[in-house]
Amino acid sequence: MAGKARKKPQQQTLEFRSQALAEALEKQDMAAVALALRHGNTVVPLIKPGPRDNPLDGGEVWTYRDPNTGEVALLLFSDAANKPANLPPAVGLQSPAWLRTFLKRYEATITTVFLDIAGPHPMQASPSELLRALDV
Repeated sequence: MAGKARKKPQQQTLEFRSQALAEALEKQDMAAVALALRHGNTVVPLIKPGPRDNPLDGGEVWTYRDPNTGEVALLLFSDAANKPANLPPAVGLQSPAWLRTFLKRYEATITTVFLDIAGPHPMQASPSELLRALDV
């Protein structure tokens, strides 16, 4: 059947953003940020994305280690578009359960968590503060 265009199956595109978190950060409202983190996904930079054929492997999360102090920061984003270009290019979309588990596992290592560090409405919190917010 020459000349007949073959339709490609439409792929569902994953949205790498959290509208609720973006709105909470805009208001600089920690209670709203906590609610958004408890009930929605969060964008994280990845050193290495997980394999496409294993959706349970979310990849390896990138953290920032200050070369002068050795302090470690976790960077979270409300939208992949807010991630600075100088960070690793890959991003992951992580659940509230993942965030809780990650923060508990690395609470002694991570000194601070930055949310949308490059804006438009950055906030900062300690891992223990976010864990309290996630456990409410």
